[in-house]
Amino acid sequence: MGSEQIVGQALASVLPKHQKSWFRIPHLLHLNFILLVPLLSPAVGGYDGSLMNGLQALPSWKFYFRTPQGQTMGVVNAAQSIGSVLALPLAGFISDRFGRKKTLLCGVITVIIASAIQTGAVNLGMFIFSRVLVGMGTILVVQPSPMLISELCYPTHRGKYTSLYYTFFYLGSVVAAWCTYGAEKNLGSSDWAWRGPSLAQAGFSIIQLIMYPFLPESPRWLIANGYITKAREILARFHAGGDSNHPLVEFEMQEITTGISSEHAQHKTSWSSMVDSPGKRKRLLITISLGIYSQWCGSSVVSYYLPLVLESVGIEDPKTQTLINGCLQLFNFFAGVMAAFLVDYLGRRALWNWGGIGMLVSFVIWTACSALFDQNSQNNSAGMAVIAFIFIYYFHYDIAYSVLILSYPTEILPYSMRSKGLSIELGVIYGSLIVLSFLNPIAMASFGWKWYLLFCVILVISIVTNWILLPETKGRSLEEIAELFGDSTTEVIPSEKENIQSEVSHVEEAEVVKEGPKAPQISSFRN
Repeated sequence: MGSEQIVGQALASVLPKHQKSWFRIPHLLHLNFILLVPLLSPAVGGYDGSLMNGLQALPSWKFYFRTPQGQTMGVVNAAQSIGSVLALPLAGFISDRFGRKKTLLCGVITVIIASAIQTGAVNLGMFIFSRVLVGMGTILVVQPSPMLISELCYPTHRGKYTSLYYTFFYLGSVVAAWCTYGAEKNLGSSDWAWRGPSLAQAGFSIIQLIMYPFLPESPRWLIANGYITKAREILARFHAGGDSNHPLVEFEMQEITTGISSEHAQHKTSWSSMVDSPGKRKRLLITISLGIYSQWCGSSVVSYYLPLVLESVGIEDPKTQTLINGCLQLFNFFAGVMAAFLVDYLGRRALWNWGGIGMLVSFVIWTACSALFDQNSQNNSAGMAVIAFIFIYYFHYDIAYSVLILSYPTEILPYSMRSKGLSIELGVIYGSLIVLSFLNPIAMASFGWKWYLLFCVILVISIVTNWILLPETKGRSLEEIAELFGDSTTEVIPSEKENIQSEVSHVEEAEVVKEGPKAPQISSFRN
């Protein structure tokens, strides 16, 4: 597939002409390796969700905490989401004020501390507190990471990497699922059957902490905060092999600086600016609606209550439940990775529409089979069909929401809206999880399979909404995507572009001789 089909003709024309694969080019290999630091962020959240599925199936955990049920179980599962919502305003503030990288570090340290507390929990209150703290740490690593990835990626890799990002949620799920399965099989009734997997929750964060010193800051954040020379150095080092005068570096510096300068000059950095034009209101509507649909499409039933779903079709053995959970998470991970590599070929709209229709069909059949089993508990075929369609449903969820839920909003939101918009979306996601954590166990106990009908209706609405609202972003840079929403790609007229580029050069020259930790702010670029 040609570069112009991935990033557009203008950007493709300035890309270095490499004659070998990216993994044989040292600076690109280095960049893609250190991007593993933000890529591992969703694995922290994925580990937690799968961990709770596994722990609910462990007799040792049930015995130690006296088998939480109903509202109590809802609090246990909602605790992580509550912590995430509480930390969201802080995450957005730190990310914009102090940088994506420092926000990530705060989250990594918080998760490690929370995992230690959860491992040593002596009562349910302490366990719930640790999960609130895990939620706070999770949001501090998840919120800045997709921005850091999209703003650091080599242009032709951006679509794949940003789409690959949330599939790492399932990497965490896989590790947690098999940890709990192994603990149940080998440790039995020992407390370490649940304390061991709780301790392992810190694993991904420890890896991130070790690699953290090698991770650069976002060039866009650096430019927005006046660190022009540093931004150029990072772009040159990782995109052009150290050539700071390469046409690609010049193109990226010009495009980023012009767009950010325009937003600052027009004072478009406040919360109210997110709704000051039709294009921005459409972006915000898309971001919020995707956050809602990602949880209210039925995925939350399995994400935190798979044991209840399996018990509803007669599968009650803990080993079997944890085994199915482990296989499902492994399946999800590979399905998501496959879809991430199809993003630049099929496009975003194709995956949204394919995934939505597939989810609806499989969830309807899942619901029908659950109803048949409810009427006749001896109907083993219906029970097995439910398990099969859980996998089919998740395949379609993975190719749409797992790969695009954060990468798509990151692409369509301009720089001034990006951090705030992702905070809003994550607030909607985790707010929905709080509600559903309480509703799902109560509703499933009261209504059984009839509760699934609500999700079928929401799936229909989501398909129609996404079909109408979501534009195709393939083949455009982050700044060029603005055209899809009726905005100019830069919002600056040509003569202003020349002045801005001239001022950037003056600022960079001044930085060479100026002593001090920080360069002039982006406001100095205004005409």
